[in-house]
Amino acid sequence: MSSDQGARLAAGDRAPSLSLKGTDGPVDLAALSGRRVVIYFFPKAFSPVCTDQVCSYRDELPAIAAADALVYGVSPDPVDELSRFADQFDLGHALLSDPDATVAKRWGAWGPKTVNGQAMVGLLRSTFVVGPDGTVESADYEVDGRTDATTQLAGLSAR
Repeated sequence: MSSDQGARLAAGDRAPSLSLKGTDGPVDLAALSGRRVVIYFFPKAFSPVCTDQVCSYRDELPAIAAADALVYGVSPDPVDELSRFADQFDLGHALLSDPDATVAKRWGAWGPKTVNGQAMVGLLRSTFVVGPDGTVESADYEVDGRTDATTQLAGLSAR
């Protein structure tokens, strides 16, 4: 594992820190103690699969809220780009900017991948559910952006 790649998380692990600027202001995971939080990492605002993913979370937001969970998307894009993205698609949930991938690396969501047949290192589309006590309830790596929100909602509903 390169020094740029964090260890992958698993259910039962303590959630790493997360403190980022976002479309609705700064967010600190520690301040959300007592709440269940879905955190999904996506590579690039306005790209086709990322757009599908964030819009699917938008569409499932009422059901996720009914499961008493909050949702945050994390991307390397700057806040102004994420704000345009959120506004264009009327997302209804905050997107957080991780421009140097510090948080993504800490969460194991940064590493080698293949895009269009090219090997590279970058953000791995990953989703985590953090429980009210700050432990990881689920850690899913290399998720399908088109079905991620539905998959996470099913898991939340089963808890």
